[in-house]
Amino acid sequence: MKAITIQKFGPPDGMAVTDLPDPAPAAGQVLIATQAIGVGGVDAVIRSGAVAAYGFTEGHIPGSEVAGTVTAVGEGVDASWVGRRVWAFTGLGGGYAEQAVASVADVVPLAPDLSSADAVTLGASGVVAHFSLAHAHFARGESVLVRGAGGSLGVMTVQLAALGGAGAVAVTTSSAERGELLRTLGATHVLDRSGEGVEGDADGGDGGDGGDAPTGYDVIIDVIAGADMPSFLDRLNPNGRMVAVGVVGGPPPEDFGARLIAAFRKSLSFATFSADTVPRSAQHTVRAEQFAAASRGELRAVVHEVLPLDEAVLAHRKMAASEVFGRIVLTP
Repeated sequence: MKAITIQKFGPPDGMAVTDLPDPAPAAGQVLIATQAIGVGGVDAVIRSGAVAAYGFTEGHIPGSEVAGTVTAVGEGVDASWVGRRVWAFTGLGGGYAEQAVASVADVVPLAPDLSSADAVTLGASGVVAHFSLAHAHFARGESVLVRGAGGSLGVMTVQLAALGGAGAVAVTTSSAERGELLRTLGATHVLDRSGEGVEGDADGGDGGDGGDAPTGYDVIIDVIAGADMPSFLDRLNPNGRMVAVGVVGGPPPEDFGARLIAAFRKSLSFATFSADTVPRSAQHTVRAEQFAAASRGELRAVVHEVLPLDEAVLAHRKMAASEVFGRIVLTP
């Protein structure tokens, strides 16, 4: 089969198209002929070599979620899965390929009216967005800031916060154009990456009908982290909660904890969140609900672009250049 492998950790050019033997499902697994492959931020982090301590080696196949048709099952798996179209989590690799294996416990059936591209755009991001807001104890009427809202995770968080009755949903993003797209998804205020008004935005960072942007937020969902992360602690209201769900901008500076302690009298809370801490059954329940909501038109899967599998390097270049709004999807 054709697959994308990491030949050298670092820039996107370190990935290459490789011919590999067809995989076979082990006990408890299914084999999937992929129709759509999600390109996520975690793929870029692994490809960069930033998580080398976790044991990834050259020859690793990136990709954690796929959609396609089950073609074979391993020992102990009901044969009725064969021929069914599914979404699947493949772990921290194995997805960028014409065929992928996944544990049957990480597979969700897809309805005919949900495309495979939409499924891999919603599948992981929607669950993380849902449970990160729950982790922040978000409540109706509270103000929310989504830092790094242009990617698939940020896009889903904006939608879910708006649907959950947020009093305001502010976003940081890179342009007024993206800000307008985020407003169509529920954002009420658009800020630049530093948290100020977007240059060229007609209302200077206001939300139009939403009025002036809040001076503080009850909840901040942070996809970015990085050097500027401490400054966003200052934007939390008393008893405000910040939850880090990604580190695409790298780790925060060493004095991040000191900044938190300096605001001791505001009773601020900071937490990290990974979906690894949520039971599979709970994830699948939420995922199935979101797939159904997308089928009804209540949630939008924002697909930036669909590219052939052999253009995975281009997909990663686009992500590195911050050109992607939503998610890039690869097809074999």
